[in-house]
Amino acid sequence: MQELSSDESPPALLERLRGWARELGFSQIAVAGIDLSSAEPGLLAWLAAGHHGRMHYMAAHGLKRARPAELVPGTLSIITARMDYLPRDTAPGWQAVEWSGLARAEQAQLSLYARGRDYHKVLRQRLQKLAERLAAEVGPLGHRVFTDSAPVLEVELAARSGLGWRGKHTLALHREAGSMFFLGEIFVDLALPPTEPVSGHCGACTACLDACPTGAITAPYRVDARRCVSYLTIEHDGPIPEDLRPLLGNRIYGCDDCQLACPWNKFAQPALLADFDARPGMAGSSLVQLLGWDEAEFLRRTEGSAIRRIGFERWQRNLAVAAGNALRAGVDGGLREALQRTGQGASALVREHVAWALSAPVEAGALS
Repeated sequence: MQELSSDESPPALLERLRGWARELGFSQIAVAGIDLSSAEPGLLAWLAAGHHGRMHYMAAHGLKRARPAELVPGTLSIITARMDYLPRDTAPGWQAVEWSGLARAEQAQLSLYARGRDYHKVLRQRLQKLAERLAAEVGPLGHRVFTDSAPVLEVELAARSGLGWRGKHTLALHREAGSMFFLGEIFVDLALPPTEPVSGHCGACTACLDACPTGAITAPYRVDARRCVSYLTIEHDGPIPEDLRPLLGNRIYGCDDCQLACPWNKFAQPALLADFDARPGMAGSSLVQLLGWDEAEFLRRTEGSAIRRIGFERWQRNLAVAAGNALRAGVDGGLREALQRTGQGASALVREHVAWALSAPVEAGALS
């Protein structure tokens, strides 16, 4: 256990920590305690309902998510961090731009957070630097950093420490930053006083529930991952259920709809780092263009990107669904030909989705 020197007060240390964090590109730093026992019943009920889908690791880790000191023995406090991720050139009214992209059936739509560098790498490296800076100040420090990479109740910790409140879409919300940010944590064996939580400000608003294209937000503060577009296009490795395919529209990696609809995101802030600027091809590309990538091109384009983790097979599967939806909307523009090429030599999973896409009736007035 690390103790502070007598001439270093916890509030003063926290302010210095916030200054170091700002230099590293973080937007906010807070501190949470380690007693999350009140969150255990909700976690168990969510798992018992099967809402985690095929994310078997969620059940395998069980209550370790709500017991930080079991995950990292010796943990006394958790430093929580927020990092805004909107690209630096994001202009006011960006939500309208995203909605218009969703309305263009021939365009491939990727979640905003995935258009730049892999956030896991960015946050993990910078959290580690922050922990090392803290250790240089207070002496040897037992610590471990996390960002969406281990059994950690990130939104719970964020809410308890005052980084925001839990919105009805289950994401963390901040009055001055909306929800367009990543979360990270540093588990430390240093006793720090927890920062104060903030009150919730969703009120009677149901914009996120109403906007969800698949009805995955089954009730306020409850998401059934099995229906969530982000789960289906990223985590799910099998066939996408046929009844859900039309609801995916042109979303090929993740979904931002609940965030686009949230009134608080008019306050979302651009990132401080260039890492989250959109890479070429990741915003506004057509489905035909992306269907034209072979695996080597996919790997080259997604190097250092979170998108690479789904692999080429799921990438093609998702594109096939989006292309099928475009064809059903009367848009062709070379999609049938591109799908036929994609199906040649593809895996059984991809071929099945291509066949579904090509089963769309030929529209007399289809765009070409």
